[in-house]
Amino acid sequence: MDSNFKQKWEEYRSEFENVLADYLERMQIRPPVLNDSFRYSLALGGKRFRPVLMFACARSLGGKPGDVAGFALALEMLHTYSLIHDDLPAMDNDDFRRGKPSNHKVFGEGQAILAGDALLNEAYSVCFEECRKGKTYLNAAAEICKNAGVGGMIAGQAADLFFEQKEAGKAEEDFIIIHKTAKMIVSAAVVPALVYGADENIAALFAEFGKHLGILFQLTDDILDVTGDFEKLGKTLGKDASEGKLTSVRVCGLDKCKELAEQHRNICRQILDDLPYDCSFLSELTDYVLNRDA
Repeated sequence: MDSNFKQKWEEYRSEFENVLADYLERMQIRPPVLNDSFRYSLALGGKRFRPVLMFACARSLGGKPGDVAGFALALEMLHTYSLIHDDLPAMDNDDFRRGKPSNHKVFGEGQAILAGDALLNEAYSVCFEECRKGKTYLNAAAEICKNAGVGGMIAGQAADLFFEQKEAGKAEEDFIIIHKTAKMIVSAAVVPALVYGADENIAALFAEFGKHLGILFQLTDDILDVTGDFEKLGKTLGKDASEGKLTSVRVCGLDKCKELAEQHRNICRQILDDLPYDCSFLSELTDYVLNRDA
């Protein structure tokens, strides 16, 4: 990665960590086990890809991260709850997340489920608070809730589970990628445009960028499950194949999957070229997703 890109990424990530720290300082949760399990997975950190993307899109539109900080917090809560539940034995059954024991390995399955439930509900509470700021914030909150629900991530997760060890093809695999992964990334990309009341064509371009970036993200995730390194990824590798997951690698093969990833990277960059803003960081972010090793 270019040093300027790294620096800007770190600025956005650090700004989000400050937002999260301020929120957690004000939170009072009882009983203590819920407080600890709720904070545990949020504090594991990671790259904060979705908040960074949202802050960068806000900057491209001429705004600032603080304008969408509440939504970035809600989106990261939703993402974290999905990871806690995804790691459960009834789902993907993974003992590690970001190089640390999964929530259920530390607190037990029941408490992990409740920690995820708490994060989900608190995310919606944050979104409701943002709605007090006006109609454009209401529209942005509605987008996040839609993409996280039965028309988005949950539908994708249900399909992901349903098609384990079953015969299925590209159409079913596309459904899983778009709903389970891409729609949450669409939220990160389009929320700033909605908050600023951007022209519907501009909002549509940001949403389309988010969709193809989300597809690219999942393609590289599928590739890394085959070629990656546990020390860098912080989660168990090779599970997709062992559990018969319907992934892009299973459907298309590794080489074709890499080719598709490059195609979606190119689509992302073309969309960014069509936007009348400085999208240089977003373009570099797209390259980062294509070439990431973690």
